[in-house]
Amino acid sequence: MKDVTSMTHAGKLNDGGDTPSGAPARLPQTPDPRWDTIDWNVVYRKVRHLQQRIAKAMQAGKPGKVRALQWLLTHAWYAKLLAVKRVTTNDGKRTPGVDGVLWRTHDAKLRAARDLRRRGYRAQPLRRIHIPKGNGKTRPLGIPTMRDRAMQALYLLALAPVAETTADPNSYGFREYRGTADAIGQGFLCLCQRWSGTWVLEGDIRACFDHISHEWLVAHVLIDRRVLRQFLTAGFIWQGKLFPTTAGTPQGGIISACLANLVLDGLEQAIHAAAAPSPTNLIRYADDFLVVGRDATILNDRVIPAITAFLHPRGLALSEEKTVITSVFTGVDFLGQHLRKYGAQGKLLITPATKNVRRFLANVKKLIGASYHLSREELVRRLNAKIRGWANYHRHICAKRTFSQVDYQIEDMLIRRERRMNPHMRVREIYRRYFINGPYGGTRKVLPQGSAYAGERRLLAAHTPIVRHVKVRSAANPYAPEHEAYFAARRKRRRHQDETVSQSTERLLAD
Repeated sequence: MKDVTSMTHAGKLNDGGDTPSGAPARLPQTPDPRWDTIDWNVVYRKVRHLQQRIAKAMQAGKPGKVRALQWLLTHAWYAKLLAVKRVTTNDGKRTPGVDGVLWRTHDAKLRAARDLRRRGYRAQPLRRIHIPKGNGKTRPLGIPTMRDRAMQALYLLALAPVAETTADPNSYGFREYRGTADAIGQGFLCLCQRWSGTWVLEGDIRACFDHISHEWLVAHVLIDRRVLRQFLTAGFIWQGKLFPTTAGTPQGGIISACLANLVLDGLEQAIHAAAAPSPTNLIRYADDFLVVGRDATILNDRVIPAITAFLHPRGLALSEEKTVITSVFTGVDFLGQHLRKYGAQGKLLITPATKNVRRFLANVKKLIGASYHLSREELVRRLNAKIRGWANYHRHICAKRTFSQVDYQIEDMLIRRERRMNPHMRVREIYRRYFINGPYGGTRKVLPQGSAYAGERRLLAAHTPIVRHVKVRSAANPYAPEHEAYFAARRKRRRHQDETVSQSTERLLAD
């Protein structure tokens, strides 16, 4: 196959190369001379159309046609523009790789799009950093160069329709239009009825991203094998030394999450086959999962061995210390939320997990403890951002009581801060000067001392309304044309819901 680097305005291949069998000889693309004049609606529409064709070919069981369409997509100008746009607008746009290069200007972005070629491509080593985890340990993270990130984003555009078509129905991690709220919603559906299973296998895969077999990925993932090997074997640089990578996918790479999902797809079917005829349900978010069943013995003697046998060829294994079987009447923590049944009737309640609440309050305490150099309005702005994000995450469950308790503790932290900053001021005077409507009731306002500025209202977590989340359909595919209207309706409903919650919060802050 010959690499396509440029197209004529008519869209024909102009390098004399032949297209793969089964692929059309024309590509709907026209290079734009200026980055700021690109019509991104057209770019999205053209790329999405080709992705839908890939998904349709995958559903029809035509891997040859899938590869041909993937070749077209990864050589298309519009797809290259979209890949560069993604890596220059996400959170990592200011984080360079080992070469120290960033794409900041319009000209640099256009040159980068033109340089995304398969021919002669070699991935550079990753820049290794370590980020702290909640348990005190660190997680190794590999930072690819901007060009490698763009290549991964380009090939992810071709791989995502395949991954969505072959995905397990109840896999919710790192997939389009799915999230933690959908995973928790599926957990509710599996546990809420009286006849639902009462035993839960909490599964965790040991260092999933670090141990995935390269051989298995190359043999089973439907993508350009040469480029995939470049992504997997790039190595990393740590303390000035180059270390090779013989297993795993690079954490920090754009395509890594999709590859991990492809490795774990099929786990749901393996569990159902092992537990049959006893009914079981799987809820998976990335490498964390729950298996709900009616018999603890079946989960222990049949399901766990089936999971182990499924993971072994892929180079993975269960974490023994984190894989446990628990009664739903004891409670299960999953994705920062606690699922538990209460009473003889088995009433299921989902609340914020205690560990999650403690971690959030620890972060707030750290912010307040390091805020003595900040003005009060700046502190409240930063505090509101944290409260808003945490409360919105838990707004779909039974969280009102927890929200009130969190508000109480945050206010106590703020009072301690004011008492430390004003050691000669009485507590009553601190209340009168800095808090409105008393120390623990109503909406408060922190006022800057000696300023005409009215101050920033402190957002209470209890201001966040509880809104029921409608779980996504398990079989819905965002790349299938028949589900396009369904996802459009979900996006519209989600925007309306977010606007309603935002207006409600702003109204309370203004009162």
